[in-house]
Amino acid sequence: MGAVERGLEIRELECFLVLAEELHFGRTGERLYVSQSRVSQLLAALEQRIGARLVERTSRRVALTPLGTRFLAELRPAYEDLSSTVERARAAARGVEGTLRIGFQGTADTRLMAAIAAFQERHPACTTQILEIPFADPFGAVRRGEVDTAIVLLPVAETELVLGPVFSRERQTVAVSVRHPYARRESVTAAELKETPLIAATAPAPAYWRAAHAPSDVPAPEVRTLQEGLTLVAAGRGAMLLCRPTAEYHGRKDVVFVPVDGLPDSVLGMVWHRDGETARVREFAHALRTC
Repeated sequence: MGAVERGLEIRELECFLVLAEELHFGRTGERLYVSQSRVSQLLAALEQRIGARLVERTSRRVALTPLGTRFLAELRPAYEDLSSTVERARAAARGVEGTLRIGFQGTADTRLMAAIAAFQERHPACTTQILEIPFADPFGAVRRGEVDTAIVLLPVAETELVLGPVFSRERQTVAVSVRHPYARRESVTAAELKETPLIAATAPAPAYWRAAHAPSDVPAPEVRTLQEGLTLVAAGRGAMLLCRPTAEYHGRKDVVFVPVDGLPDSVLGMVWHRDGETARVREFAHALRTC
């Protein structure tokens, strides 16, 4: 092992990771409980170790250099793996106990249930609670501390939330009434959906999230729950995008689910609050990644 490798400081890497998120030396220092000058020292030490600048700093802005961007992309998963390994060792030493509250949106699919089973087998002293979260409020339960983590439909752009394992990538389907012209189709296109009234979630679901799940230029009703949406679909008040597992789970005789061509796949992700990360949450993230 060379001299550079022997001298590698985890604190320098942690400082760079936080600075890459905040792009602000003061806020980085606040999160790390160090002074702004200490942030500068840690970054300088890391840049000297690497031999090139990772961050460009002016009086107006802080930005990653191209090398810094590449370094971040490679460092983040490696750091997360290292942190998870250490935490799993700690958990094994002291045991993971208490209760883990897991929220889910739409339906608890087979991957989620397998992860819960694996987590329970590894940590029998920890109880899991599985709670459905509202369709129209995908992130509220995590923000309010009502659940420790949640499985939600992506995208997620909330700065206070951490996005963990991403899974269940599925082709999207559109729910329509059996009387709708699309009901007799083998598939529909994204362009056609732009001209179709698509039922969307109401606030407090963020606007970007609602737009991702109702990409239409035509006004349509907004709903709080999936059941409200499917009821309006059956009544011919609009169509509704759903991921395939949710469509299968909520199947009904007066609604047809038609595959959609040209839209990004639906994806589920595990999220938790940055201030609420615990050994239980990390261990469940590990179970999801490995199932």
